[in-house]
Amino acid sequence: MLLMDPVAAARAAADDVPLEPPPYGPLPVGTGRQRWARRQADEAEAKALASPLRLRILRVALHQPRTNKEIAEALGRNPASVLHHVRTLVDTGFLVEQPRRRGQRGSRELPYLASGKSFCLEMGEERHAGERDLLLATFLEEVAGLPPGALDSTRLGFRLPTAERERVQQRFHDLLEEIAALPSDPEGEPWSIYLGIHPEVGVQPAAPSGARPGVPSRS
Repeated sequence: MLLMDPVAAARAAADDVPLEPPPYGPLPVGTGRQRWARRQADEAEAKALASPLRLRILRVALHQPRTNKEIAEALGRNPASVLHHVRTLVDTGFLVEQPRRRGQRGSRELPYLASGKSFCLEMGEERHAGERDLLLATFLEEVAGLPPGALDSTRLGFRLPTAERERVQQRFHDLLEEIAALPSDPEGEPWSIYLGIHPEVGVQPAAPSGARPGVPSRS
């Protein structure tokens, strides 16, 4: 296993230097997501992320180290079944083991912290499990238990040339990158963003200029 000194990891994050390859030693808590080189996920990484439960585990352990028991309690799952998923995420560098700590009854607990690598990997077609989009399925699971009014959602339809649509889409992604690079405030409130951009179904393209409705235009 390749280990990186926590001080070096913190310095790399501060200098905006992508970290490669995973995994490495304990992450500095409170510095936000670590910087990773953006690239295509390999087969093992893609398989590790092909699960809404594992994506939710990474979110639970994003801001502070959590033990397997704490992760299971946060997700309402059995610790024994969650442990397999935690180990898979550790083996692929998405979760990083932190220094052991003493529990309430004096036992030694092993906490885990998300490395932030998942945010920097391109999944391609691996984002889909059957007919499901993994990120959408994860989002729906995460908001299912929210109280009424807790989800601030907005829908917008628009019609733009391809180049303009791509420019708007890139602005959204640039904003997400900016937010992801912010330091994690220990006293701040945890929030989550889900962004979905899709073609509208059943909406016909506009007729060419000068064409009459219901009358095909000549090309």
